[in-house]
Amino acid sequence: MKYVRNNEHDEEVIKQFTKQAIPFTKVTGHLDSIELLIEMSGATADDNILDIACGPGLVACEFAKVARHVTGIDLTEKMIEQALCHQKEKGLNNLSWDIGTVYQLPYDSDTFSVVVSRYSFHHLLNPDMALTEMLRVCMPGGVIVIADVALPADKSEAFNRMERLRDPSHTEALSYDKWKQLLFNSGLKKIRRGSYKVPMELETQLNASFPNPGDDKKIREIFLQDIDANCLGVESHKCGDEVHFSYPISVYVGEK
Repeated sequence: MKYVRNNEHDEEVIKQFTKQAIPFTKVTGHLDSIELLIEMSGATADDNILDIACGPGLVACEFAKVARHVTGIDLTEKMIEQALCHQKEKGLNNLSWDIGTVYQLPYDSDTFSVVVSRYSFHHLLNPDMALTEMLRVCMPGGVIVIADVALPADKSEAFNRMERLRDPSHTEALSYDKWKQLLFNSGLKKIRRGSYKVPMELETQLNASFPNPGDDKKIREIFLQDIDANCLGVESHKCGDEVHFSYPISVYVGEK
């Protein structure tokens, strides 16, 4: 399948994540559960790892503590700038960074022993094409790790409607059934799943987001209506005057 660049969507992703580059690193939930990804990947000091849509390098830098080398690639230049800063803060020297699209990775086939992507697939117009590229650059017998929101089918429509208001670069958080189909069709072997939740306070998340003018009010109303109803699948609830919720994350791991 040939990649056809969607300039409008790519520009929206770049626009959103240029703004989010610094706030993204301040949301404590984005640092949670990276150790689960490392554990499920089985990464060791012998591994050469690729982090797809690496953002500010939070995942890549944690993998670099256990791996031989980690490469991070992201579409947004500002995110790569933050990744370099994060690498410097951690005192790590076994990382490299590239700017590029997940649909046409600038690497030879069979290059990496572990290929990981966290919180990126819900931004993709063509997740099947991205997964095909991840498999192409993964060595035979290597491991693919994907962590992202996964929902029951009856929750996904309401959740995606809300997330598109909060982040206009959001496309679709897949349901459990769609994840199963995507992974099965890819040819991955020995697929297994882990899970965790990322707790959030609504105003903190909105302060790190850049919805279109007026949509923040719509989002607050959606969450207030969701309390006790859980139509979004995020367990919305009040803590005092604050609205809290949790993103349900699945970690899918398979072998090439």
